[in-house]
Amino acid sequence: MTIIFNYTYRLYPENSQVELLNEWLETCRISYNYALRELKDWISSRKCPIDRCSLEFEYIMSADYPFPGYQQQQNNLPAAKKKFPFLASVPSQVLQTNIRRLHDAWDFFRSRGYGFPRFKKYGQMKSILFPQFRSNPLTDWQIKLPKLGRVQINLHRPIPEGFVIKQVRVIKKAKGWFAIISIQSDISVPNPVPSGHFIGVDVGLLSYCATSDGWREPGRKFFKTEHRRLKVLQHRLSKKKKRSANYSKARLKVEKQHNHIAFKRKDYQFKLAHKLCDMADSIFVEDIDWSIMAKGFLGKHTIDAGFGQFRQILKYVGWKRGKFIGEVDHKGSSQTCPNCRAEVRKDLSVRLHSCPECLYEIDRDIASAQELCNRAIETYRGTPEKQEIDERPRVGVRRKGTRSSWLSSRTVGELRSR
Repeated sequence: MTIIFNYTYRLYPENSQVELLNEWLETCRISYNYALRELKDWISSRKCPIDRCSLEFEYIMSADYPFPGYQQQQNNLPAAKKKFPFLASVPSQVLQTNIRRLHDAWDFFRSRGYGFPRFKKYGQMKSILFPQFRSNPLTDWQIKLPKLGRVQINLHRPIPEGFVIKQVRVIKKAKGWFAIISIQSDISVPNPVPSGHFIGVDVGLLSYCATSDGWREPGRKFFKTEHRRLKVLQHRLSKKKKRSANYSKARLKVEKQHNHIAFKRKDYQFKLAHKLCDMADSIFVEDIDWSIMAKGFLGKHTIDAGFGQFRQILKYVGWKRGKFIGEVDHKGSSQTCPNCRAEVRKDLSVRLHSCPECLYEIDRDIASAQELCNRAIETYRGTPEKQEIDERPRVGVRRKGTRSSWLSSRTVGELRSR
């Protein structure tokens, strides 16, 4: 089994290295656009019918001219370097991976039917890829890159033993330069199985997440809290003359603010994922398609919360820590009583779950998380841990002559006294 991790580190290149990296990005942008232009010309030459041409213009190419695929355009790079000497300043493998990026976008367009590759504007190319290394490029607090030399790197966490560096992607952001190092190891790691303590996790806007054990995390609005500063910076940018030096400086400040919001959200989600993994051995979340939910009337706040990214981070953190992360059906989870499993209809404005059948009252989000935990126990019964799960009492299912685990004796006494 092959395991691949991506570690992100901050780079601190010198001024001469920054200039060289910017030149490489611009060269990659030009080569990308040139290859895309050749691809579009070939497509346009095949558009007209056989018996007539358009009235405006038509691309004329030989009928036996081959499709400019990845192999052909890659083989044309040596001849292009003789014709355009500035291409030789960029490492050859960087140019090859740049052409590979174009054809990956083309293949993706053909598979889904939309999203045709577009030309890159000036400054839009943000990353370059170094696909392979003969030896370990990391030495102390430096990383050695082809034709660039040694670059200072903040190696805040070391590379684990047994892992080999396969490729490095250098990314330019407003906050600075970053290196995404892909490491690989051929080790066997068993996948976690559902066992131990189960919890259901319900996410929302008022409470960022609520667990079936009764713990709630307050809602976080990363974009809204930083929007005031962003609004000021965008207003200043609108007053600048386009393509001027002051316009570039103002645009960079806006981009930095967006980077700050994204970094703040991601750091919070990683910390929250570790906190949930400390609470239980098996965690179950909703199988909601957040891209559809983001199109609703709360779309802006849903995108700000980043629930889809949080689910992916939770799965990654849970896998690394040996915790089982599963998805269960979300339909009707907030409209079902976790104690007696009766349907209790309520609007979104009603934040308290009150069941008229069993008199069970609790916070709406926690009740939904408890129902997710019930469904998880029912769904994951065919696993290797089946005997251990079957021995546990079914949470939230009221048996004859017994009391449900969600409904404590104190709660029953309070309800009967009303």
